[in-house]
Amino acid sequence: MKTSLATVSISGTLEQKLQAAAKAGFDAIEIFENDFTQFPGSPADVRKMCEDLGLHILAFQPFRDGGGVPDAMHQQSLYRMQKKFEIMHELNTQRLLVCSVVPDFAIDDNELVAAQLYDFAEIAKDAGVSLAYEALAWGKYIADYDDAWEIVKKVDHPNLGIGLDTFHMFSRGCTLDTLDREITPDKIALVQVADAPLMKMEILQYSRHYRCFPGQGEFPVVEFMRSLKAKGFDDYVSHEIFNDDFRASSPFEKATDGIRSLIWLDKQSDLPAEPEAAAQPEPLIDDVEFVEFAITDDTGEQLVDFFKQLGFRETHQHKSKQVTLMQQGNINLVLNREPQSQAHKHFEDHGVSVCALAFSTPAMKKVMQRADDYGCERFSNQTGPGELNIPAIKGVGDSLVYFVERKPVRFFELDFEPIQQSEDAPASQPGLTRIDHIGQTVASVDFLSAGFFYKSLFDFAVEPSQDLPDLHGLVVSRTAVSPDRNIRIPLNMTTARAASAQRFLDKTKGSGVQQLAFACDDIFAAAAAIPASLRLDIPANYYRDLDARFQLPADLIERLQDNQILYDRNDDGEFFHFYSREQNGTFIEVLQRSGNYDRYGEANAFIRLAAQARAEA
Repeated sequence: MKTSLATVSISGTLEQKLQAAAKAGFDAIEIFENDFTQFPGSPADVRKMCEDLGLHILAFQPFRDGGGVPDAMHQQSLYRMQKKFEIMHELNTQRLLVCSVVPDFAIDDNELVAAQLYDFAEIAKDAGVSLAYEALAWGKYIADYDDAWEIVKKVDHPNLGIGLDTFHMFSRGCTLDTLDREITPDKIALVQVADAPLMKMEILQYSRHYRCFPGQGEFPVVEFMRSLKAKGFDDYVSHEIFNDDFRASSPFEKATDGIRSLIWLDKQSDLPAEPEAAAQPEPLIDDVEFVEFAITDDTGEQLVDFFKQLGFRETHQHKSKQVTLMQQGNINLVLNREPQSQAHKHFEDHGVSVCALAFSTPAMKKVMQRADDYGCERFSNQTGPGELNIPAIKGVGDSLVYFVERKPVRFFELDFEPIQQSEDAPASQPGLTRIDHIGQTVASVDFLSAGFFYKSLFDFAVEPSQDLPDLHGLVVSRTAVSPDRNIRIPLNMTTARAASAQRFLDKTKGSGVQQLAFACDDIFAAAAAIPASLRLDIPANYYRDLDARFQLPADLIERLQDNQILYDRNDDGEFFHFYSREQNGTFIEVLQRSGNYDRYGEANAFIRLAAQARAEA
């Protein structure tokens, strides 16, 4: 697949946009007219920059209101197009995107539209330019790509083809029937792929604010690419994205997201539409191996004490580094105090916090190849003689993601030595067994990127977004889930200044892990073993409402209330959970699933968020 990016898709100056596209690995660029007009240099300067960066200029765009206008306006358009051709020649590009007419002066006459487009195609022929006619989804009369195709057929000119933009197609509910049945590759002049969440709203606002990269939304972009490939289409595939968060983000980060989305789209569209169950690929990652904290000084030791009160013990000491391991059940928490380390840099930037997640993998070579394919930044630790060299990549925010090959010998049995346990360990233990899920809070501009990170690299499913009511605004949450549902990562963001997610970002100065959810077999035994002062206070009114909703036995309601435990139930089973107070911005959830309950107690989120706000105040 030959890749391209329209400059309107990312933020920054024209120079920054070109540099970001080149660094990400795009083959070409579409020059958006506004970006060019505000650029202080000449077309030759832009051409030289692109040549130096190894970028082909795929197209100049857009040429608005092309065809179906009063004659005097059409004559002006012919002059305007000639002037655009002059710029294009200086840029050294041969494609111009022509859009259907939007304003009320549009004339509902397909014969006139075709005749005027023929005039455009004739002067394009003389100029050596190819025109791509695109139906804007909010066009006055030509709004569907099917109608644009009928016009292209009427014109029947070698210098006019159709421009296919998946947003304009799918936002109006168009199918692929016309593409599959009639449109041939030689008549496709330009392809732009954009995704979007499924929404019902005014279509121009939809387009201007909610487009996203393929794989980040819900449009059938994979099916679209399969259709093109089935026809033998091998031309450029470009992005044209309008999104408020993209405009507020680093152009380099968003360009990286953009190239990853096209790599993902290429891979997904090469797969059969309905793979057989027996042909399911081996999972790339299958469990959380450990969570690493960057700690130092007294604040870090407060976190250690916090986990001790949750029943964890420091069980192992690294052979050559100031790193210890805390364990309970199958949960491994690595505490990194090493002064010369990436963890220490993370501490300096974000304070005591989670600096890395480690996933176990049965396919190390495959997962690292996938990371390389998607252009992930690798990180190498300094290791001593005989120590594991655990590969890592840059993850969400400034954190790392480690990959540990699952073997009979665990990572801590090679690099760590056991710590002699004191005899004063408490007899009662919470009985925490494993990590059920890990909640990561990200800035709103990184919300789509974070979900796509897990989706593209590890084949996670990203569940639909949910709104969680906070005292100070909404928190939006969506969960990335591994194919076997063994790893679950809720991703949370907000645009409200005082909501819990934003308070976390302010404290830690960036995206990171805000929640660790630990499973147990007996929620009441777990609550009894954890000091009451550590648990989040839940108001009595919640339990009165619980009684009204579920008609639970009075003694169960009393036990839930005495232990600050929340409850949920659906047709699949029951869910019991309680929360700790925050420690360095991070909080713990302890939960017990009963039957086949597979959710997260979302109905209780507003209670938890309000209780956390009160505790913090």
